Amino acid sequence: MLLAIDIGNTHTVIGIFVGNRLKNDFRFYSRHTLTADECIMLVSQLFSQEKIQKENIQGVIICSVVPNLTPIFQEASRKYLKVKPIIVGPDLDLNIKIKYDLPQQVGADRIANAVAAYHLYKGPTIVVDLGTATTFDAISGDGEYLGGAIAPGIETSSANLFHRAAQLYKVGLDKPQKAIGTNTTESLKSGIVFGAIGQIDEITRRIKKELRGKVFVVATGGLAKLVAGESKTVQKINPTLTLQGLRIIYNMVTAKKKKRG
Repeated sequence: MLLAIDIGNTHTVIGIFVGNRLKNDFRFYSRHTLTADECIMLVSQLFSQEKIQKENIQGVIICSVVPNLTPIFQEASRKYLKVKPIIVGPDLDLNIKIKYDLPQQVGADRIANAVAAYHLYKGPTIVVDLGTATTFDAISGDGEYLGGAIAPGIETSSANLFHRAAQLYKVGLDKPQKAIGTNTTESLKSGIVFGAIGQIDEITRRIKKELRGKVFVVATGGLAKLVAGESKTVQKINPTLTLQGLRIIYNMVTAKKKKRG
């Protein structure tokens, strides 16, 4: 079994793979004050609920955009699972060329998404990841990570709106029935959700124009399903794309280690 861990600013997602099949995945809030012992307790509870024996975990891979949590999960892996984890970063040999001006600035989750997109969709791809930020990543048909765009996430921008406007209040992020809201709740939902979809379609349209030719567009992240059926550019929703990318990276890195002996 492989334990894949995606540490984001708002949520951490854990996936358990049996071979190439994702057996289970779990999502919980990324508490930035988490200790290694607390991390061990959390993972052990998940394993107990799912009747997973820790001895069956043969590998661990981590991608993280929260620097202070990375060593916490590393230590938990070594102490609890007796496994040294692979940490995703631009220094790994992943058969994709990162063409960012400063490769070290590319988030580990974006690298995992790029690897997954290249291997799963076999051609020029745009990955839209809807998390704390909404990121857009362009991958060429030759497996080059070309760059992309970063915009405020749906929850991030709406939370800032509620904080700054005294007469507005937090609403659930679900699809509105119509664009013209007849009360404050429906008006907020319309502006937030349809506004986010418009942002996604416009940025994606511009990236596609620069890439030229036929380009596949996939959306992932915790809020990806919110745009399903509404976006004019997103062709597929793959909520576990980042975890799939981690699996592919793990297999790639371990295979190269075995080859080197």
